[in-house]
Amino acid sequence: MGVTVAPLELDGFECLPLHTRRCVFWEVDPEAVADTLDDALTGSLGGFESEFDKEAWVSGLLLEWGTCCQTAIESTTGRVVGTAFYAPPGRVPRAKRFPTAPVSADAVLLTKITTEPGFDDVAPLLLDAVVADAIGRGVRAIEAFGYSASDADLAKDLVALLLGGGVSGNVCDECLMGTEFLVSSGFEVVADDQYLPRLRLDLDEGLGWKSQVERALSKLVISETILLQAVH
Repeated sequence: MGVTVAPLELDGFECLPLHTRRCVFWEVDPEAVADTLDDALTGSLGGFESEFDKEAWVSGLLLEWGTCCQTAIESTTGRVVGTAFYAPPGRVPRAKRFPTAPVSADAVLLTKITTEPGFDDVAPLLLDAVVADAIGRGVRAIEAFGYSASDADLAKDLVALLLGGGVSGNVCDECLMGTEFLVSSGFEVVADDQYLPRLRLDLDEGLGWKSQVERALSKLVISETILLQAVH
C-alpha cells in the first residue's frame, strides 16, 4: 500500500480518525477543565473530548497561522492513517502544565504524531513533512515534550498529578509522545526530566535551510518509494 503525506486543509477535518477529531487534550485550557475526582467518577469530566472545540482550534490556526497538521493518507482508500499536529506554543494551553515548560520562543511545538494500527512506519514521514514545512516558513526549531515511562506505574501517577490535576482521567495517554522516538529522530533534550523532558530539533544548524528542505522532501519521496516496493 502507498502512503502520501499532505497538509490538512479546512475541508479535511471530517476525514480525520475519530479520536483525532475529538481529543482536545492539548488544545483546551486545563484550567477550564474540572480537575476533580467526583467529576471523573461520575463520568461528567469529558475535559478533552470535544469535536466542536477541536475543529474550532484547527480552523482558527489554519486561518490565522497556516498549516498546523500533516496527514498521512493511504493511497488506495484515501483513509487518513496518521497525523502530526504542531503550533506556536502559545496556542497549546496544555503545554504550560509540563514541568519542563515553557517552550522556547523561537520554536513551534510538535504536540503529537499519531498513527493508526499497522501504520507505525509513517511516523517518520509525518515528522519529515513537519520539518519541511517549518523550515520553509523560517522557523528556527521544533520542540516537543517527551514521555519516558520506564517505570510505568510511577510515571502514570506523576503524569496524572502534573498534567491532569491529580486525576488520571484528565490525561490522554495516546497524546503523549515517546521520548525514545524523538531522540531517534534527531531531537536533543534541552530541559531534562525523568518522565517529561522537553526536546528540541534545531533547523538552522549545519546545512542551510534550502538543503534541509531538500533533504526532508527527499526522505519523504524515498520513504514512500520503499513502502510501494514493499507491497510489490
